Amino acid sequence: MIPGAVRRWVPWLVLVGVALVIVVRSRWVAVPAAGHTVVRGELVVEVMGTGTLEARVKTTVSARIQERVAEVLVDEGDAVEAGQLLVRLDDAESRQQAAIAAASLEAARQTATRVRADLDRADAVLAQARLDAGRINDLVAARTASQSEADKAAEALRVAEADLKRAHAAIAEADGQVVVAQKTLLFRQEQLAFTEIRAPYAGLVIRRDRDPGDVLVPGASILQLISLRELWVRAWVDETAVAGLAADQPARVVFRSEPGRNRPGRVSRIGRETDRETREFLVDVRVGELPPNWTIGQRAEVFIETGRLADAVLIPPAFIVWKAGRSGVLVNEGGRARWREVSTGAQGGGQVAITSGLEPGDQVVRAPAGVPGAALEGKRLRLP
Repeated sequence: MIPGAVRRWVPWLVLVGVALVIVVRSRWVAVPAAGHTVVRGELVVEVMGTGTLEARVKTTVSARIQERVAEVLVDEGDAVEAGQLLVRLDDAESRQQAAIAAASLEAARQTATRVRADLDRADAVLAQARLDAGRINDLVAARTASQSEADKAAEALRVAEADLKRAHAAIAEADGQVVVAQKTLLFRQEQLAFTEIRAPYAGLVIRRDRDPGDVLVPGASILQLISLRELWVRAWVDETAVAGLAADQPARVVFRSEPGRNRPGRVSRIGRETDRETREFLVDVRVGELPPNWTIGQRAEVFIETGRLADAVLIPPAFIVWKAGRSGVLVNEGGRARWREVSTGAQGGGQVAITSGLEPGDQVVRAPAGVPGAALEGKRLRLP
């Protein structure tokens, strides 16, 4: 009888024991936590944006004529100077066309020289015709020559005058042909020059798209070239920050390849269009110092300084604990974590300003990683 009664009470005794253990642990066993002493200091107010490293000047190097690639003289990663030869196209046909144009120009000049000689002859014939006509007219007046002879002399004079006009027209036509030939030669020479593609400015080749033997069409990309004079991070910033931004504001740039390194920067320009979906706009931040290894398009965070608070109560944002939609912190009070409501202000540089609820010297605590902050409330604390 007694053993049976004991067996019935064993489950209840076990439950009571477990409950006592839980109560004891929750009330008396200290739990690990991280602590931070509240201080006063200067707060750098920052606006954060995420973007990619880009070159302000970026050029697609392409051909202006359809031709076969004969030689590509540079490769990805090569630095080039302004005017440096980058690509050579097959120039055999262009050289032949330029030679034909040069020969045509020489022929036109020879024609112009010949027609000018014809002009001299026409001038001489006209002068002689005028003398003959004058003598015949004098002889007709003296009744020693017939009227038919005078008519023939007058006709010869008119023919000589017409020949002179024709010589002048031939000269004008020959000069025009010389001009056309000169223009044609310049055009062919320019087309020949198009077979040598040169760098428009000093920069860096970041991409190579073609190899020798490829047949190009005008506008097809051969190389991608950037100028190293100004590289910036094109960062997307929330539209709520636009009022506090201005050109030339200082900034710090953190590349994801160097998460622990801040590099100096300055705002170069502010975009004037907000994305209708994300409600963000572009801000271009010049980078004053690049990492040893960098790539166009790599991601980075920018932190733009928009102001400073000289004497603010500061804590790291990680110590903020939200409860029922209100911001607060867990304060070490007598070795236990107690939640206290606070009002927050500006944030920047890994700190947030507390406008009410905390005083310098208070110690705020937070739970270990992966543990909700509210789970620490009321617990005894074991601080490092």
